Amino acid sequence: MARYVQGSDALKRKLAALPAAVAAALNPALKRSAEEVAADARALAEASRRTGSLADSIDATGPGETTPAYAANGGRRTAEDGQAFVTAGSPDARHGHLVEFGTSERQHKDGTSTGTMPAEPFLLPAWRLNMTRVKNRLRRVIRAEARKAAGQ
Repeated sequence: MARYVQGSDALKRKLAALPAAVAAALNPALKRSAEEVAADARALAEASRRTGSLADSIDATGPGETTPAYAANGGRRTAEDGQAFVTAGSPDARHGHLVEFGTSERQHKDGTSTGTMPAEPFLLPAWRLNMTRVKNRLRRVIRAEARKAAGQ
């Protein structure tokens, strides 16, 4: 047996509008979080600085923005609502993955060794440093929008 609750139509409208309201409120929080992670990644990348091109190439891309051309496999990617990217790469710095993960021994065509490079991670540690703060910030935004939609 179905029961009609007074105000349920209004509640349905509010709940239907909630995803759009949450996305609109989350976007500035995501951009701010990505900028914080990028700042820490730049600081951590200083340890591998020779020319400075890697640390200078670290960029935060917020919702609706497009990544730099050399950030993801030489292409560009536009962040949608609810997305933010932290990327490393430019025409002068296409070696971020080598610094982050290191290299094993490789050989030139003539057989001589190029040597190895130990990993000096900067992106993953930057995320780990900020992860709890980012999650808490996003959680607060979502709760605030849910309360606002409920009329509290």
